[in-house]
Amino acid sequence: MVVSHRAAARISALRRLLLVAVLCLGLGASWSLSSASSAEDLGRVPVPVADCGPGSLPETSTQGRVPKEDFTSGRYLQGYLCNTADVATEGVSGGFKALRYTDAQGNTCAFYDSTSLVPPTSTLTNLLTGAGIGVVVLDMNDPAHPRRTATLKSPAMLSPHESLLVNEKRGLLMATLGTLATAPGILDLYDVKTDCRRPKLLSSTPSAVLGHESGFSPDGNTVYAGSTIYTLAAIDVSNPKLPKTLFTELNVQYHGLRVSDDGNTLYAAHIGEPGPNFISGGGLRIIDVSQIQARVKNPKAPVLATMTWRGSSIPQVAQPFTRDGHQYLLEVDEFVDLFSFSGLSDIQNSPVGAARIINVDDPRNPFLVSDIRLQVHQPDDHAGEQTKDPGGADPLGGYAGHYCSVPTRDNPNIAGCSMIASGLRLFDIRDVEHPRELGYFNKPTKEGGAAFSQPAWDPASNTVWYTDDRTGFHVVRLTNGLQDLF
Repeated sequence: MVVSHRAAARISALRRLLLVAVLCLGLGASWSLSSASSAEDLGRVPVPVADCGPGSLPETSTQGRVPKEDFTSGRYLQGYLCNTADVATEGVSGGFKALRYTDAQGNTCAFYDSTSLVPPTSTLTNLLTGAGIGVVVLDMNDPAHPRRTATLKSPAMLSPHESLLVNEKRGLLMATLGTLATAPGILDLYDVKTDCRRPKLLSSTPSAVLGHESGFSPDGNTVYAGSTIYTLAAIDVSNPKLPKTLFTELNVQYHGLRVSDDGNTLYAAHIGEPGPNFISGGGLRIIDVSQIQARVKNPKAPVLATMTWRGSSIPQVAQPFTRDGHQYLLEVDEFVDLFSFSGLSDIQNSPVGAARIINVDDPRNPFLVSDIRLQVHQPDDHAGEQTKDPGGADPLGGYAGHYCSVPTRDNPNIAGCSMIASGLRLFDIRDVEHPRELGYFNKPTKEGGAAFSQPAWDPASNTVWYTDDRTGFHVVRLTNGLQDLF
């Protein structure tokens, strides 16, 4: 069935309105009466603009922006490339994760969720456009020609929201069912080590309690499930056919969950604390999960530190990495402040958190090292002319961060962030105190761009993979020396 641009736009608008309602419902209608942050609080400095080399199609406006004039003139159709090249596209929709895995036979695969935002409306959109539903499996042995080999449609894979993860060591693919605020937490586990092109379902159980985002211990034996609304669950998956819930904590507001290399520390994107202002104080929470890792009976998980920062929006996830012997997190916020009356009533002046680097050498005393922001994230720009750009003022999209990743935890040189309407952005993080932009790749549609997914990295082909809500799975090659930073 062919859907008109007008119908697609209406579906997209409905989807976003429903997501606002679900987010508010999911946090117990957690709106704050506090006033909006001041311009001074939001005024972090953007990173230096990338120097675009041969073959680039640079942006025509400020860093990260696709101006209304480019849509009027048709310039947007060419896309915006800086030190990148368009290799391949697969599918016509995408969600929140693009993952890469190489199996025991040497086959390389990609996994991505095709359902974005609120499951009922995104599923309807996908069915109307012929995009399909479920988690897509791609044979990526030839990255220039992605080949779909399976679509996973077990309960959690139909609506994994932001929980889809793969464990490299054990070759396990997992997801939890979420949201509408936020579904029964069915945990699906697949074997992808034997043949990643044809994943084998090992179990589908309600062991996650509720679902939304997740974490995987590096040893592949523990899954952490966060719902953003009052639940954190730790599940023993040492026997993936018989998952066992080890630990459940209520009344916690955790989003993305990532685990230290030794499995003893959990880095939780902390939505905030209920109180007189409903939900406030969002940022990072560091949790001691060593008793869970050691399988102590009736384990405890004490909080080591709670960190906040100025101008945060919705904390999304914090990815651990090392640099010169020090421990860091690459943290990213999503959207704008949707959990306060002031934020919803004045979206243009609401904080845009983007990304940042945090030192966690001492897990009890984390501190901010640097910010990773674009010019479009600055307060004056965010509330200025760019609100007239297609999608530019979308509270559940627009010019904002969503997911970041690095090619390796061990001394990565480069980071990639999907920044929704600004597309895929690439940053040099060798000097953690002074990150800078290296390049970008953005292929917006008539309605704007919608790059939400965690990027995946393929060093063998010097490519980065990500998905766009409206244009599917993209394979992007790094050029002009960026490939040397893998």
